[in-house]
Amino acid sequence: MKNFSASDIFQIINYFNTIYPSPEPELKFKTPFQLIVAAQLSAQCTDVRVNIVTDKLFKKYNTIDNFASMAETELMDYIKSCGLYKNKAKNIIACAKKLKSDFQNEIPKTRDDLQSLSGIGRKTANIILAVVHKQPAIAVDTHVFRVSRRLGFSKSSTPLGVEKDIMTLFPPETWINLHHQIIFHGRRICKARKPLCGKCGLTYYCLFFKHIMKAL
Repeated sequence: MKNFSASDIFQIINYFNTIYPSPEPELKFKTPFQLIVAAQLSAQCTDVRVNIVTDKLFKKYNTIDNFASMAETELMDYIKSCGLYKNKAKNIIACAKKLKSDFQNEIPKTRDDLQSLSGIGRKTANIILAVVHKQPAIAVDTHVFRVSRRLGFSKSSTPLGVEKDIMTLFPPETWINLHHQIIFHGRRICKARKPLCGKCGLTYYCLFFKHIMKAL
């Protein structure tokens, strides 16, 4: 992790707030449980594909009770195009059943309780904490992992390490927006294969960009 001054952090936050002023999840949902379903479907699948699938799915099945009583084979038919559909169907239905039996259809407010649900790991739990419960949290997906390492926020080789480094660098009140902002930056500018460095306002901090410049 690079040594960032307070001024550096201010500049980075200001840049993200200017470019992505009102970041929201790109997954479409109307209820917290629908977000859980969409987040589980998004594993190794694009948000665009998930939104196409859930647009049809949520028109017929949209509550915890609906999913708790759903047959796995029926759910599989809806979500096949998302990949890993057998495990996803099994986990989503098991998750709904546990929410109904153990949590009275309420979405848990702690990471441990969320991770006790089928199909929910730390990343998805952090998404739920931040988006649903407005608790400061950083969910590290492939975009957050890549961008954070390129910009020097972290040198860690694990998502948990990157999460902890980001939380050390940035104040808690920025975490909810920052998570979405870094994702947007990774999707729109700091792309995996062909990053658009000419459109990025953070090249001064970027280790990846400096490596490219040295090679020229």
